Amino acid sequence: MGLQSFPAPLMGFYDPPMWDSIRAKAMRLQCCRACGSFQYPPAPACVDCLSEELDWAPLSGEGVVVSWVIYHRQYLDMYAPPYNVVTVKLKEGPLFTSNLVGRCPEGSWIGAPVRLVYKDFPDGKVLPQFELAVLQS
Repeated sequence: MGLQSFPAPLMGFYDPPMWDSIRAKAMRLQCCRACGSFQYPPAPACVDCLSEELDWAPLSGEGVVVSWVIYHRQYLDMYAPPYNVVTVKLKEGPLFTSNLVGRCPEGSWIGAPVRLVYKDFPDGKVLPQFELAVLQS
């Protein structure tokens, strides 16, 4: 079975600007004007200082893998097993869960540097994913 349509994201009240930025392939997350913290998921106030002064700021796209799993059972039509799910600590601080595409690390994936990429689906949806970052020597 080939790639199918991705289910529509469950859209919370504060989520549309994030998904608009993902569709534009320039992901943004909320950033607090008072303390500078980035946050995910979007919320009405800063989770660190409770300020309601939040802007949508661009991400560097850099991060490191902090958790990973390989699924050997199919849960969605679009993902034939085996497939992976990673949790990445973004350079800006928040944790974000998606997939690692392309080459996979050897051994443990923990600490592997990654960068944000975008995957286009035939139905027009776009998802943020990660790939291994090339280390500078």
